[in-house]
Amino acid sequence: MWALVRYVKAKKTPDSNRPVFDVGVAFVGKRAPASYENEPWRRYEIATSSFERMATVEEMHAIQTADQRVHTRHFIPIDLLLETIDEKGDVGASESTVTENISRKGATVFTTMHLPVGRFVRLTSSQYGLTVFAVIRSVSTGADGIPRIHVEFIDTEWPL
Repeated sequence: MWALVRYVKAKKTPDSNRPVFDVGVAFVGKRAPASYENEPWRRYEIATSSFERMATVEEMHAIQTADQRVHTRHFIPIDLLLETIDEKGDVGASESTVTENISRKGATVFTTMHLPVGRFVRLTSSQYGLTVFAVIRSVSTGADGIPRIHVEFIDTEWPL
């Protein structure tokens, strides 16, 4: 069964250091769209609303990744601890870094790590006393030659 993630909410668990999430999904069929084979990182959305029946793969469309931001990005350097999270919820690699820009829903973060699109990361700011989980939506290298990851916060908004 193939499904689209509709929401992700972090859960607080006092007896575990691993992140735990509630995830809401919409089941859409037995197979992914044909474009998934060549572009597994592509984001999909249901093209039509169907409240009384299950959506189908044919009703999905790929979300264009051109700049469609609703929230303004602020060019504020915020010191962060960037940590990779594996499929078991364990922390892998980590580094201290800084944002190039940030909004309530996402950020561009400088990094020396080679991280793939779709990877989950945890960002912690001691300045803001905040930890957020994010997914890498794209990777780029600036004109200055410094690699960047572009992340979407998945469990909370940044308090701007």
